[in-house]
Amino acid sequence: GKEVIIANAIIAILTIGGQQLFSFFTFSCPCHVGQNLIYGLAFLGAPALILLVVGYALNNQTWRLVTGKRSPLEEETTPNRLLQCKLICLVLCSITGRALVAPVTWLAVTLINGSYYVCAMSEYVSVHYYGANPNVTASERRRILAAFPCSQLVPPELTRARDEVILLLRYQSQVAGWLLIAVVVITVFLSYCLASCFSPLSFLHFRYWSSYVHNEQELFDEATDQHSRLYAMQHVRKFFGFVPGSENVKQIRIPSLREWQAISGLAFLKRVDEEHYDYSLLHDWALKESVNGKYLKTDADP
Repeated sequence: GKEVIIANAIIAILTIGGQQLFSFFTFSCPCHVGQNLIYGLAFLGAPALILLVVGYALNNQTWRLVTGKRSPLEEETTPNRLLQCKLICLVLCSITGRALVAPVTWLAVTLINGSYYVCAMSEYVSVHYYGANPNVTASERRRILAAFPCSQLVPPELTRARDEVILLLRYQSQVAGWLLIAVVVITVFLSYCLASCFSPLSFLHFRYWSSYVHNEQELFDEATDQHSRLYAMQHVRKFFGFVPGSENVKQIRIPSLREWQAISGLAFLKRVDEEHYDYSLLHDWALKESVNGKYLKTDADP
């Protein structure tokens, strides 16, 4: 839907801005044999891999897929394992598509920029030097080529050869960048076409379904926030003797040292029975302990 398109556009813009800042402040080609390739590919590939992992981690569908367990109802209604595998593959494709936005943008922008590719591939270019000694050894030739990304290290007689190498590598890098963009655009377009062709819903029905899912999720999130707040409020009131935000509080409860210790520390989900969990130490305390202890009257008037 529109929200997905807007979100992807924002991710792409932020990635482009980050790439430009990253290149300006951190990239400096070593201009040394054997190091250029590692350095250039590291700047090309490592951020893209990190962005891919972050894209997976920030997608709620990833965690639904990882933490979800099949319910008894689902086992009864969907006995077809092939159908279940197709559903998992569809969700994985959707997650991967969203996660690839940032890394593909990074790769495309860095290739169009050309600096990383020039650094990585300079020593492997096959080119004749203008005015250079043709009898240089292969290792010396690679050393000279490796220094081409750093103009201050190139002898004056090789300036023309350096310019030719840099232009050639930038051409290759930019062509690769635009080809990557073209392949991604065509792949996305064909994917949407195939998904629409095999969808059992008509165009307007699909729009309605997308709207329903979006509204359901929003309402569910609102209800979750309100429900958890009201539920937590009961436990907080039991511990302190009043509800936060209440007016004219007549008395407050003074928790004991043992009670403070009971709710302090690290807590994980604690299974109470087959259907319920304790969500925190305060939750566990509120369900186990009876309401008693020391109370202190307060003056309601300011």
